[in-house]
Amino acid sequence: MKNKYGKYLMGMLVVTALVTFFVQRQELWSIGKKAAVKMAGTAVVDVLAPGLHYEEKENGNHFLAKVEKILFPIADYTVQIKSYETDAESTLSYEMILAMEALDENYVDENGQVVMQNNGGTDSPQPADGTQNADNPQAADGAQNADNSQAAATAQNPDTSQETSDSAGQASLTVAQPVTATQKAVEYSLEKLNDFDYLVQNFYQVDSTTTVKSDQLNVAALTGKNMKIAHDAGTPQILIYHTHSLEGYADSIPGDRSTTVVGVGDYLTELLTQQYGYNVIHDTGEYDTIRDKAYSKAAPALEQILADNPGIDVVIDLHRDGVGENTRLVTNVNGTDMAKVMFFNGLSRTTKLGDIAYLYNPYIADNLAFSFQMQLTAAEYYPGYTRKIYLKGYRFNMHYCPKTLLVEVGAQTNTVQEAKNAMVPLADILNKVLSE
Repeated sequence: MKNKYGKYLMGMLVVTALVTFFVQRQELWSIGKKAAVKMAGTAVVDVLAPGLHYEEKENGNHFLAKVEKILFPIADYTVQIKSYETDAESTLSYEMILAMEALDENYVDENGQVVMQNNGGTDSPQPADGTQNADNPQAADGAQNADNSQAAATAQNPDTSQETSDSAGQASLTVAQPVTATQKAVEYSLEKLNDFDYLVQNFYQVDSTTTVKSDQLNVAALTGKNMKIAHDAGTPQILIYHTHSLEGYADSIPGDRSTTVVGVGDYLTELLTQQYGYNVIHDTGEYDTIRDKAYSKAAPALEQILADNPGIDVVIDLHRDGVGENTRLVTNVNGTDMAKVMFFNGLSRTTKLGDIAYLYNPYIADNLAFSFQMQLTAAEYYPGYTRKIYLKGYRFNMHYCPKTLLVEVGAQTNTVQEAKNAMVPLADILNKVLSE
């Protein structure tokens, strides 16, 4: 028995020595005899008692990681999946998070501090007093009654906004008709986009309620999904609706829905139908009279529209963000001032609880691919037009259709004209992703 074990041990040592030599032969030549002997000894200990000083490293330089890569190359993919952790795991309970988010949207200062809070269902801000009003957080889709806590992230993401002291004074701004881009202004390197850290830092804003993994943001997968429209315009192809239809702008006229986000949706519908020939349904239903129930109220209407029109390929939920009163999300495209646009995704995962089974979304990968293809196209043809894609922990009714977008068009400090101007590039980007 001892002899058998000894032969086995000797065989393992020989294999270890050979692998060490071939994997690290260049390093062995350069480090000298003593260091080489020490490395060989360390390698033997690694095989016989790896627990003694095994240290996991993301860069894969550890000896065992190299051996594993040679003997089991398929395992390397799993090892290298990274997780983008947010600043800190929330210490709040899930119910407390829902309660805080149900108060959207909050008005924040440049440091991300809440200075005003929405009065649940109107656009009339009230001073923040720390109180929390939540709908039943136990409801299956209660987590969807949350939106726009990304207002705080706006202030934390200074490269996506312009600040001015006369935010509401721009209401009379007169602008020329925006011109669509016919050629790329920027070309992104596939090599850079394949770097997970580069991708996250340049294309995404990850909310503190969630985490995202590198296998979800794999560029080959994100760009490889076919987003083309499946049929001609003989039947409806695109649905535009508004979970928060009451959202207005700096110069919106009370009672005039054409000066709210609904009017912005009207203009996007006009562009997509008249300029690009799509068959579009624009649902102007009002779902946010009680704001923290808006997603629950919109869901049955959305289900009915999709049931009545099974050929719909694309669903767009058009919103307007909420930011600090001194922040204006404005960019200039071809000489025209317009509101910046932000694409938004729910991951059905919180940092504290992990994947949320009762908020299951079979189309998360498709949702992410759609928003990324939109974001990349925007970055190449209209640099500066979009803010980073916002990733949050819930679902936001994005589970009904693979090609679903939640789009934030400017904020309450933008003018209606700026928001409508932003629809010209958006329609063009949609056409490029869906048809070209």
